Amino acid sequence: MTTTPPTRVLLAWSGGKDAAWALHMLRQRADVDVVGLLSTITREYRRASMQGVRVEVLRAQAAAAGLPLLEAEIPAQCDDERYAEAMADALAAAAARWPGLRTAAFGDLFLEDIRRWREQRLQAAGWELLTPLFGEDTAAMARRMQAAGLRAQLCCVDTERLDLSFAGRAFDAALLQDLPADVDPCGENGEFHTCVCAGPMFAAPLSLQRGQTVLRDGRFLYTDFLPG
Repeated sequence: MTTTPPTRVLLAWSGGKDAAWALHMLRQRADVDVVGLLSTITREYRRASMQGVRVEVLRAQAAAAGLPLLEAEIPAQCDDERYAEAMADALAAAAARWPGLRTAAFGDLFLEDIRRWREQRLQAAGWELLTPLFGEDTAAMARRMQAAGLRAQLCCVDTERLDLSFAGRAFDAALLQDLPADVDPCGENGEFHTCVCAGPMFAAPLSLQRGQTVLRDGRFLYTDFLPG
């Protein structure tokens, strides 16, 4: 009897909890094989484009996950067209490296418009979209992450949606209890972003040191985390 080989998957990697949990969930499945991670890096700052996680931390996370990291560079002021071009180039490089690879996974949770936009962009490049966490109850999922040993800190807080006192805090049970009722427990509406340092997706925890906290654009409060 012939066995169908698992589908090769490239996972979008932001350095945050949702990407890390998506990796953990995908590794529980027999029908997929995550072969690599893909991070979008802001060229001028050498950081993940939204979360602000240093590229050195992203590389350490990838090493702890036992996967190669592909880096797609974009400028700090990047429109949709430039982003699409950078992603298309990165996908082409990934397809050349892993023949047959045509599926990209993202840790999206419930924003249908973003999911649809990703799907359209990927289809234009001949790729398929996989969103293993989509539709999950985010409060229940946040508790499952923590119970499984995922550890992360808030590396970016949107101060128009969440008080600045949350900057740099651990993503733990106390945080979930303290979040205002109108803030999603996983920050899916952009209220906050995280930097993961430990979890079942890593062979060993990362030693990260907390750095400065800086307000950018008069709104986003970034807390820096450096490799220990």
